Amino acid sequence: MTVKVTERDDSHMSHEGVAAGIRIWDVHQQDLLVGMFHSETDAHNYKCELETLEQQREQLSA
Repeated sequence: MTVKVTERDDSHMSHEGVAAGIRIWDVHQQDLLVGMFHSETDAHNYKCELETLEQQREQLSA
């Protein structure tokens, strides 16, 4: 499983959000957007949670 955290670039944000200085971190799982966070720490915590759940599923199916 591939889980990635990326900061959303300004071209994918509203003009209002850019003007307000809002930053958004996206979490993608297997190239699908599964979460959006205003905190980079929260995004990475969610990534870790997804990876842990996937490992548990793999262990149960083995």
